[in-house]
Amino acid sequence: MTSLFDPIQIGDIALANRIVMAPLTRNRAIAGNVAGPLTVEYYRQRATAGLIIAEASQISPMAQGYLATPGIHSPEQIAGWRKVTDAVHAAGGKIVLQLWHVGRISHTSLLPDGAAPVSSTDKVAEASTFTSDGFVPVSTPRALRDDEIPGLIEDYRRAARNAIDAGFDGVELHAANTYLIEQFLRDSVNDRSGPYGGSIANRARLLLEVVTAITKEIGAGRTGIRLSPMTTFTAPLDSDPQALYGYVVEQLAPFGLAYLHVIEGETGGTRAPEGKAFDYEALHRAFPGAWMLNNGYSRDLAIDNVAAGKANLVAFGRAFISTPDLVRRLKDNLPLNELQADKLYGGGAEGYTDYPALAA
Repeated sequence: MTSLFDPIQIGDIALANRIVMAPLTRNRAIAGNVAGPLTVEYYRQRATAGLIIAEASQISPMAQGYLATPGIHSPEQIAGWRKVTDAVHAAGGKIVLQLWHVGRISHTSLLPDGAAPVSSTDKVAEASTFTSDGFVPVSTPRALRDDEIPGLIEDYRRAARNAIDAGFDGVELHAANTYLIEQFLRDSVNDRSGPYGGSIANRARLLLEVVTAITKEIGAGRTGIRLSPMTTFTAPLDSDPQALYGYVVEQLAPFGLAYLHVIEGETGGTRAPEGKAFDYEALHRAFPGAWMLNNGYSRDLAIDNVAAGKANLVAFGRAFISTPDLVRRLKDNLPLNELQADKLYGGGAEGYTDYPALAA
């Protein structure tokens, strides 16, 4: 029987166990949106995870949506991340970087020359973001022109190459949580015509072109992707999520990706919006690579799902924030540290690198 604690090969990456540290925005980048010394220590402490998915990192200056989030588009950012990956590898861990473009979930104060955010649409989201003035409503976006799409795809390709140059074992394409790629996927947001709007195939075109560019650059075996069919974080659901994400996974299957990371329901633990159902197993059956589940998994549920073949990997979020030695504590069924929820975003070491591990 397969165990949560068994090793696994996902694409080109060999993992010591099937416990994944989910990507977790912490808003602690230093000047230039660089991963600093505290970030090095934060990830080093958690290197016993089978895989760390480092926090979402903007692929370009126009991709940023929150204050003090790291990027992967400048030489300084690449150098900062190299210190992180060196520390994780020295501790025996594996780490990939989540590639992020927030689309319309941004504010002009965060973007070059006060530019408007870009999206599939010019409709403003009912959402707030974190700036130097605290939480403020997001700015009104402008719809990307079709002739701008190749440049956007190039930003993703270049970011993937930068991640490998920074020492990451691979990348995870962030196509979830109602950020840019999902703003193109969902008909609740995408109101454009032309090759990137209208039909499911057209709305999925950007995602598939980005995957093509990334896999050609760094290889499919070092590329994962994150989807969230039932998340309503900053946008309503698609009118037919099962058909949309079924098509997406069907098109992703031939690429030979390292893994597919699925958020089951709403981010934060709710399995599905009230009155809505989704057949995640249908997606699982259609995808030949490693299947990663995420959303409020307990120890027992994670162990049971891996043993039953319902998942190859299980991602943990807040548990990894509070408990750097989470793998040991899950294996030995030991209590976890209490999370300091008021210190999740911004600040320094407190609530970041000062959570204790158990004595050896």
